Amino acid sequence: MTTEVLGPGRSAVDVLGSLADHARTHGIPPPAALVGDWLDAEAVIAPSLEVVAGLGPSTHPDRFWFGALSFPDRTAQVRLPAVLGGTCDAVLFLRDGVWHHASSTGARCPDALRVSVTDHPPVIEEWTARWRAPDRDHHERAILSCLDAIAAGEIYQACVCSRFTGHLRGEPVDLFRDGVTRTSPRKAAFLTGAWGSVVSFSPETYLRRVGDVVSSSPIKGTLPLSEDPALLRASVKDVAENIMIVDLVRNDLGRVAVPGTVTVPELLSVHAAPGVWHLVSTVTAHVSPSVDTDALLDATFPPGSVTGTPKLRARELLSDWETDARGVYCGAIGVRAPDGDLDLSVAIRTVEITPDGAMGLGVGGGITIDSDPSREWQECLDKAASIIGLTHSR
Repeated sequence: MTTEVLGPGRSAVDVLGSLADHARTHGIPPPAALVGDWLDAEAVIAPSLEVVAGLGPSTHPDRFWFGALSFPDRTAQVRLPAVLGGTCDAVLFLRDGVWHHASSTGARCPDALRVSVTDHPPVIEEWTARWRAPDRDHHERAILSCLDAIAAGEIYQACVCSRFTGHLRGEPVDLFRDGVTRTSPRKAAFLTGAWGSVVSFSPETYLRRVGDVVSSSPIKGTLPLSEDPALLRASVKDVAENIMIVDLVRNDLGRVAVPGTVTVPELLSVHAAPGVWHLVSTVTAHVSPSVDTDALLDATFPPGSVTGTPKLRARELLSDWETDARGVYCGAIGVRAPDGDLDLSVAIRTVEITPDGAMGLGVGGGITIDSDPSREWQECLDKAASIIGLTHSR
């Protein structure tokens, strides 16, 4: 793989806008974009990518893969294809304010891509979004069922979810560009195709692989940004919830790790995200070169932070308690590079958009024995607020 320095240029959302405009003008597949913290870069963009159903991250391992994997339960009921992906030979990436062109074939950057980095971008076109909240009573009944299961000793913790629905008038790429500009999420992602669009403003890393080192940074514990973040570390419920999931992630990675290499370099750190504070921990492990992407996913997917402990029983119960199939929500979105490096987010704060503009936004939270249903409902509203607050273009 070769890398060519292009130099300073426009912001990632501006470059995405230029590439989307170029794709429309020339009748080619639109770009895909990852903005925030991806592969140790501030943005990774596929200039033109045909994202199709069924193309997973191990397809064409000599190319870049961008895609999304839906939560693996109730997949017959999902609104978008359960597996989405596309591959390309070259990407643009932004690191330390400098744009680069990376090619798996050694090809130099085409002039049209150079122009997209510095060219004046198209304005964000007008868009509007209308949202409808989920049924509070049903969500609280699901939480009560979860509490009963915990009391009976079936599980220790589970992430109970619900779903906002809505309608978008306008282009998903403009919603994404506006949302990233306004909220600066850690792991934003945009994928689109004939099947619809995924617009994600996730704060959470599911899996990152660099060489033989794999890491996961589960989030458990949430507080509105207006409150004192010290309250998170002082919360017995939030701390217990986070540590339970850390143990689950340690177990998942331990299935494929070199024995003795699973560590927790970060435990119960308080991080800011759009609208909320989160408790974040990081688990790392070393794996042998024989452990490929499929093996990593087999051992760890779906992400532990959005399932529960024990994972398999929690998933069985959640399928009964939740009204809607999760779809892309609580799955994974990201990129795999030709050298095998991998970076996937947990697909939370993620909007699914069908071609007719129908939208879905999953919300949820971890339930432990001392959870209060009304407070858990409010946590769902707090998590969704930064996205459902995006009602129109600025």
